[in-house]
Amino acid sequence: QVQLVESGGGLVQAGGSLRLSCAASGRTFSSYAMGWFRQLPGKEREFVAGISWTGRSTRYSDSVKGRFTISRDNAKNTVYLQMNNLKPEDTAVYYCAARSDTYNTLANEYAYWGQGTQVTVSS
Repeated sequence: QVQLVESGGGLVQAGGSLRLSCAASGRTFSSYAMGWFRQLPGKEREFVAGISWTGRSTRYSDSVKGRFTISRDNAKNTVYLQMNNLKPEDTAVYYCAARSDTYNTLANEYAYWGQGTQVTVSS
Protein backbone atom coordinates (compact mmCIF):
# COMPACT_ATOMS: atom_id res chain seq x y z
CA GLN A 1 0.00 0.00 0.00
CA VAL A 2 1.17 3.49 -0.81
CA GLN A 3 -0.38 6.74 0.36
CA LEU A 4 0.39 9.87 -1.66
CA VAL A 5 0.14 13.54 -0.71
CA GLU A 6 0.74 16.30 -3.26
CA SER A 7 1.83 19.83 -2.47
CA GLY A 8 3.24 22.88 -4.21
CA GLY A 9 0.31 24.00 -6.29
CA GLY A 10 -0.82 27.59 -6.46
CA LEU A 11 -1.44 30.63 -8.62
CA VAL A 12 1.30 31.78 -10.98
CA GLN A 13 1.52 34.11 -13.95
CA ALA A 14 2.16 32.78 -17.44
CA GLY A 15 5.86 32.18 -17.94
CA GLY A 16 6.39 31.42 -14.28
CA SER A 17 7.43 28.23 -12.53
CA LEU A 18 6.14 25.89 -9.85
CA ARG A 19 7.49 22.70 -8.35
CA LEU A 20 5.02 20.07 -7.25
CA SER A 21 5.97 17.45 -4.69
CA CYS A 22 4.36 14.13 -3.96
CA ALA A 23 5.29 12.52 -0.67
CA ALA A 24 4.68 8.81 -0.36
CA SER A 25 4.28 6.65 2.70
CA GLY A 26 5.37 3.04 2.83
CA ARG A 27 8.70 1.29 2.74
CA THR A 28 8.36 0.08 -0.86
CA PHE A 29 8.14 3.48 -2.59
CA SER A 30 11.34 2.79 -4.51
CA SER A 31 9.71 -0.19 -6.21
CA TYR A 32 6.87 1.86 -7.71
CA ALA A 33 6.80 3.71 -10.99
CA MET A 34 5.25 7.15 -10.59
CA GLY A 35 3.17 9.35 -12.79
CA TRP A 36 1.79 12.86 -12.79
CA PHE A 37 -1.63 13.49 -14.30
CA ARG A 38 -3.85 16.55 -14.54
CA GLN A 39 -7.57 17.02 -14.80
CA LEU A 40 -9.99 19.77 -15.71
CA PRO A 41 -13.61 19.71 -14.52
CA GLY A 42 -15.68 17.35 -16.62
CA LYS A 43 -12.67 15.93 -18.41
CA GLU A 44 -10.65 12.77 -18.04
CA ARG A 45 -7.31 12.72 -16.30
CA GLU A 46 -4.51 13.48 -18.72
CA PHE A 47 -1.05 11.97 -18.52
CA VAL A 48 1.65 14.57 -17.92
CA ALA A 49 4.83 12.69 -17.02
CA GLY A 50 6.05 9.33 -15.76
CA ILE A 51 9.22 8.02 -14.15
CA SER A 52 10.53 4.53 -13.57
CA TRP A 53 11.26 3.21 -10.11
CA THR A 54 14.99 3.80 -10.65
CA GLY A 55 14.47 7.30 -12.00
CA ARG A 56 16.51 6.48 -15.09
CA SER A 57 13.57 6.43 -17.48
CA THR A 58 11.07 9.24 -17.97
CA ARG A 59 8.32 10.11 -20.39
CA TYR A 60 6.36 13.29 -21.05
CA SER A 61 3.25 14.29 -22.90
CA ASP A 62 3.90 16.37 -25.99
CA SER A 63 2.17 19.34 -24.40
CA VAL A 64 4.71 19.64 -21.58
CA LYS A 65 7.88 18.22 -23.13
CA GLY A 66 10.75 20.65 -22.75
CA ARG A 67 8.97 22.64 -20.03
CA PHE A 68 8.29 20.09 -17.27
CA THR A 69 10.74 17.75 -15.55
CA ILE A 70 9.82 14.76 -13.41
CA SER A 71 12.29 13.45 -10.86
CA ARG A 72 12.31 11.35 -7.71
CA ASP A 73 14.27 10.97 -4.52
CA ASN A 74 13.76 7.46 -3.23
CA ALA A 75 15.59 8.27 0.00
CA LYS A 76 12.92 10.89 0.72
CA ASN A 77 10.00 8.90 -0.72
CA THR A 78 9.18 11.87 -2.90
CA VAL A 79 8.54 12.53 -6.58
CA TYR A 80 8.70 16.01 -8.06
CA LEU A 81 7.33 17.83 -11.06
CA GLN A 82 9.25 20.96 -11.97
CA MET A 83 7.06 23.11 -14.21
CA ASN A 84 8.67 25.97 -16.11
CA ASN A 85 7.33 28.43 -18.66
CA LEU A 86 3.80 27.74 -17.47
CA LYS A 87 0.91 28.53 -19.77
CA PRO A 88 -2.77 29.22 -18.99
CA GLU A 89 -3.63 25.88 -20.58
CA ASP A 90 -1.60 24.14 -17.85
CA THR A 91 -4.29 25.16 -15.36
CA ALA A 92 -5.71 22.00 -13.78
CA VAL A 93 -5.72 19.84 -10.69
CA TYR A 94 -2.51 17.83 -10.69
CA TYR A 95 -2.38 14.32 -9.27
CA CYS A 96 0.48 11.97 -8.60
CA ALA A 97 -0.05 8.24 -8.94
CA ALA A 98 1.86 5.04 -8.29
CA ARG A 99 1.89 1.62 -9.88
CA SER A 100 3.95 -1.47 -9.14
CA ASP A 101 5.14 -1.90 -12.70
CA THR A 102 6.71 0.37 -15.26
CA TYR A 103 5.10 3.77 -15.74
CA ASN A 104 2.09 4.01 -18.03
CA THR A 105 0.23 6.81 -19.75
CA LEU A 106 -3.20 5.43 -18.85
CA ALA A 107 -4.72 6.63 -15.60
CA ASN A 108 -6.62 3.41 -14.97
CA GLU A 109 -3.31 1.51 -14.84
CA TYR A 110 -2.40 3.22 -11.58
CA ALA A 111 -3.58 1.76 -8.29
CA TYR A 112 -2.70 4.60 -5.92
CA TRP A 113 -3.56 8.30 -6.16
CA GLY A 114 -3.04 11.45 -4.18
CA GLN A 115 -5.78 13.97 -3.45
CA GLY A 116 -4.56 16.47 -6.03
CA THR A 117 -3.20 20.01 -5.94
CA GLN A 118 -4.60 22.95 -7.89
CA VAL A 119 -2.36 24.79 -10.35
CA THR A 120 -3.72 28.00 -11.83
CA VAL A 121 -1.82 29.95 -14.47
CA SER A 122 -3.04 33.46 -15.19
CA SER A 123 -2.47 35.17 -18.52
